Amino acid sequence: MADQWNTYAFEFTGGLVSNISPLQQGIKLPGSARVLRNFEPSIEGGYKRILGYTKFDDELVPSNSGVKVHGSSQTGTTLIVGNIFAAPPAGATLTITGVTGTYTIASGGVSYDNANKRATLTLTQSLASSPADKANVTFTYNSGLINGVAAWEGKVLAVKNNSTFYSTGNGWVKANVPNYGTVLVNGGSQTGSSLIVDGLTEKPAAGDTFTINGVNLIYTVTASTTPSSGGATLTINPALASSPADNAAITFLTANRTSSNKNRFAKYRIGAVEKIAGVDGTNTPFTWDFTSFVPLNSAPADVVGATHIAFFKNQMFYGKGTSLTFTAPYTDNDFNTANGAGVINLSAEITGLIVFREQLIIFTQRTISRLVGNTISDFQLQPITDNIGCIDTDTIQEFGSDVMFLGPDGLRLLSATDRIGDFGLAVVSKTIQKEITDLISASSSFSSIVIKEKSQYRLFGFNSSFSEENALGVLGTQLSGEQGGAIGWAELRGFNAYVADSNYVDRAEVIVFANGTGYVYQMESGSSFDGSNILATFSTPFVPVNDPRIRKSFYKLFLYVNPVGSVSVDLNLKLDFDDEGLIQPETITLSNSNAAAGFYGAPTSVYGTTVFGGKLKRQFETQVIGSGFTVSLQIASDGTDPPFSLDAATLEFASHDRR
Repeated sequence: MADQWNTYAFEFTGGLVSNISPLQQGIKLPGSARVLRNFEPSIEGGYKRILGYTKFDDELVPSNSGVKVHGSSQTGTTLIVGNIFAAPPAGATLTITGVTGTYTIASGGVSYDNANKRATLTLTQSLASSPADKANVTFTYNSGLINGVAAWEGKVLAVKNNSTFYSTGNGWVKANVPNYGTVLVNGGSQTGSSLIVDGLTEKPAAGDTFTINGVNLIYTVTASTTPSSGGATLTINPALASSPADNAAITFLTANRTSSNKNRFAKYRIGAVEKIAGVDGTNTPFTWDFTSFVPLNSAPADVVGATHIAFFKNQMFYGKGTSLTFTAPYTDNDFNTANGAGVINLSAEITGLIVFREQLIIFTQRTISRLVGNTISDFQLQPITDNIGCIDTDTIQEFGSDVMFLGPDGLRLLSATDRIGDFGLAVVSKTIQKEITDLISASSSFSSIVIKEKSQYRLFGFNSSFSEENALGVLGTQLSGEQGGAIGWAELRGFNAYVADSNYVDRAEVIVFANGTGYVYQMESGSSFDGSNILATFSTPFVPVNDPRIRKSFYKLFLYVNPVGSVSVDLNLKLDFDDEGLIQPETITLSNSNAAAGFYGAPTSVYGTTVFGGKLKRQFETQVIGSGFTVSLQIASDGTDPPFSLDAATLEFASHDRR
């Protein structure tokens, strides 16, 4: 009967869908989303407002670190410094240990010698006193992109301006101080631009810097020399300021990482030693075990400048171009073929490596292969497909029981089937093809992470022209089943992540990312974007409510939420596909901002402050006004409230006679 009230229920499920027509989506998938931005399909049901991020360390990753005065008795407005691996900009400020005052670099006041890691600075004011030789110089400026980040064993590594740093959250410490053994001067009375040393366990590289006990100035190795029985003659710049004593200690300051590109890492264990190894596309790989940073300067040419790395079957694999080089078993630096090291050549340039189910998956842009076996004696390279590849290595992640990667046609899952040696390669992002296409076209590079506790994959686009709030990304939550199951998608905004990584530490998942702001951020932390509001929007499809050709009048709406604290959202009814010229109902604000209840373990709960055990409002009732053939609910949250889930909604309406 006309004007009799009825109820229509929305069950919020399915995630973002943008590949079918509006009316089809409204009929077939009324609980899905035509807009889902900064809400995530939750494994607990509904759509949950995402968590934010905070600074992992309140200090900037240094733009220059370990810089020292190069020579005593300097006066006036000129300062020569050494052990500097990036040219500071004019206007940067600095302090000098033992010298009063803060100094500013004048316009045009930087003359940088990259080969010798030295700079002559012109200051805007004269030095208050002559600094001591090798006195520390501390800069306070931010410049340069963080092009590598790794969460590992309670620490975070960050690579910036050709230097590697680590932090536990309380300041950054330079990590790329090379460990070449206990190096000593071999013989007294040495002069000139060469220095004989012994005690080397690895050959120093050109560009490495060091000091000599009892000798002024900072020295730079100008040519790589392979040691013999630990001894070598180093070619250095400048010439020795004085003759060092026999057995004077050599202290290496910084390993040269010139022109470092995006860094990638492998975390592994050899015996009882936990390690991390890294490659950057330009320099030799390195290993680090919390204390010793070892550049693999003796690595073969196929390894220097490697772009990909993986630890598989107790051997390190390095990918460069079409070559896949692996070390001898149970080593990360032995490339001797007599000990079991070797090289595998592929038909195309390697674009990614990942260990998956006792095999090493090797991607190129047009092929996928797998390496099976245990050592060089039984390694076999077997094709998976010759028609599909990965276009960006930083999109490859193990997701659930499969491997997610970005192909030329979208995100795909590489999944093992019931048949031995067989794989599925389904495209799983077809429902958000427009968003994926926009992300690919707008981004200059990508990064990705997996949030294991949420069964969630996140892909971030990066572009230096993105504003923080407009940075693009997508997320997919594995909602049910195995081998892919159902994936609910959503868009992300506000994560301009050039590099990202995650790791489990003491049952806690640490997820970090970085870009050009100078900070490393911890994801899934807090209810804001480092203090800024999180803007989250959700819109249902345009639902015909039983019959698309009968006009309905809408009277009352119930919104069901699952909160952990205060909730404040703006609600709109959008009628008849929000066509141009239609007058739409006004915005309704729903809020329980006075809620004070909290839950142990919730991200915003503070022991001694939060009121635990109180009841939270889970149902919002509101009168609505509007009449149309189709209706969409639009919900927006713009604030720093704790995350909340949108579970369902019911809309009370009356149907009119067909006309």
